[in-house]
Amino acid sequence: MLTYNDIYETLRKEKYSEQIQKLHRNFLKEVANYLKEKKALSEKKGDAFSDTIIKTKKQYENAISIFKELLTRRKKKLIDLSFIAKETGISKRDFENMLEFEREMFDKMVKSMEEADKRVNEAMNGEKKKSENILVLFKEKVDEFVGLDGEGVGPFDKGEVANLPMEIVNILKDGKKVEVIDES
Repeated sequence: MLTYNDIYETLRKEKYSEQIQKLHRNFLKEVANYLKEKKALSEKKGDAFSDTIIKTKKQYENAISIFKELLTRRKKKLIDLSFIAKETGISKRDFENMLEFEREMFDKMVKSMEEADKRVNEAMNGEKKKSENILVLFKEKVDEFVGLDGEGVGPFDKGEVANLPMEIVNILKDGKKVEVIDES
């Protein structure tokens, strides 16, 4: 059972860490249940000036504020991570700590930034440039290897996201080392 202190502590950890913090799978459901319970208690009939009801209403209001701030901080971190992933082609951290909807949001932001860059490039060059790289998620740790250009690529940790050439992705996919996130 989630408590007010649990929600507050989750925000505190998120606030003072550069990385997205890992939340347990049912965190959103537990927060929703907590808020429903507090709302029901705060709307309970009886002495409206009772200390218990006043305290419950205040906890309910504060819990909503804390939860909103937590989500806002996580979204800002996702924006920063998606920008880094787009620019470098690699996201070395935090992908495993994202909730499912956050992963989807991250993927969409990276894809949107790549599309925007493609449009700028088309406008500047007057042509369409086909992206030969594919965004992948590493299923396991992969040591550094030599890329198509003779340069070192990697190493990559499990859960890391990278934007790699199609030929390399096909090899890694055949070895079941990566999962394709985006093939645009």
